[in-house]
Amino acid sequence: MQLTKAEEQIMQILWETGGGLVREIRVKFGDPKPARNTVSTVLRVLESKGFVSHESLGNVHRYFPVVSREEYSKSQLFRLMGGYFNDSFSAMASFFAREKDLSVKEMEELLEEIRKEIKTGKKRK
Repeated sequence: MQLTKAEEQIMQILWETGGGLVREIRVKFGDPKPARNTVSTVLRVLESKGFVSHESLGNVHRYFPVVSREEYSKSQLFRLMGGYFNDSFSAMASFFAREKDLSVKEMEELLEEIRKEIKTGKKRK
């Protein structure tokens, strides 16, 4: 499921902080800060979508993420790859390599990082 810009802004704060009260989340925004009711409403929407949960502390709620940044990033990346690159990772990777004008050296470094990650991933299993 894709988040709106406002939802994603709040999720970024929750991922960075691990959670917080509406007023604590609101403080993390730049000026002009969104209204308290706006933040509260977006948090309730995120909760209904299954991205956020809360614990009650008296008459206030402490919200925390239940979907990790990594899970969300992965789903969005696969959505992008499927929607724009015909489910082809190589097509997507070459597009970004061209757009970022990566040098051969940078591509070789990227390939080496991928090899290390694959090797490490195999050891973990």
